[in-house]
Amino acid sequence: MDLIGTGVALVTPFDQNLEVDYVGLKNVLDHTSVVDYWVVHGTTGESATTIAEEKAQILDFVKRNNTSNRPIVYGLGGNNTNYIIDQLNSINFEGISALLSVCPYYNKPSQHGLHAHFCEIADASPVPVVLYNVPGRTSSNLTAETTLRLAEHNNIIGIKESSGDLQQCTDVIKNAPKGFALISGDDLITLPLMALGGKGVISVLANALPQKMKDLVDTALSGEYEKARQLLYEYFDLNPLMYSEANPVGVKQVLKELRLCENFVRLPLIAASEELQIAIRKQLKK
Repeated sequence: MDLIGTGVALVTPFDQNLEVDYVGLKNVLDHTSVVDYWVVHGTTGESATTIAEEKAQILDFVKRNNTSNRPIVYGLGGNNTNYIIDQLNSINFEGISALLSVCPYYNKPSQHGLHAHFCEIADASPVPVVLYNVPGRTSSNLTAETTLRLAEHNNIIGIKESSGDLQQCTDVIKNAPKGFALISGDDLITLPLMALGGKGVISVLANALPQKMKDLVDTALSGEYEKARQLLYEYFDLNPLMYSEANPVGVKQVLKELRLCENFVRLPLIAASEELQIAIRKQLKK
């Protein structure tokens, strides 16, 4: 399959008791119905602090509310390769189009270890695999050379790149086999990555501004870069606030302002500070 266009890294709304808020989740799903695909249980979905039972229930809820049959990408990664493979055997993959798997964190594996890790996952996965490189969270960078080696695997179809290294990304885009997609994992550099040949974005901000993100990506895909630049500038000042107190604290505050769900997050994250709330309201008014 091809993951081209705008994907949204769905949040997991919580109520005041920090239980999953399915009314809020339904609001977010309806609000983001314009995007090309959904990503469930990524970083933005607070996958680190949701348990297996919740993950299964959330996935089932998203599937049941996927009335347009858009692709669903499931986030499953970690730093224990065998555990991930065991998890693959317990997931109902009906309705899942691809797997998004983050680089192992904490262990700090070598490039050979990263290659072996992802090959094992791709061999075991019943759906195509998208790699996820986010060195700022994992302390392990998947280099262009290793990415290109992995791109030769017949069950690895792309990479979500959040390294911010345009030279590395260009190397992958230039030398990857046909059909291998580089997808931006950073809303702010989606446009430059697409100008280099990237295929779209898995977006945080699209939870709140789905049409604006889709307009930018579709405009870039059509080669209208001057128009796309103007669309980028519309959310340029808001975007840094999504990360100033860690994702998804910022975007959940925006969703609260839009009355789609509350801003509750699970520890060790805490809800947006008063200072951040004020800054977000100011940007939204603009």
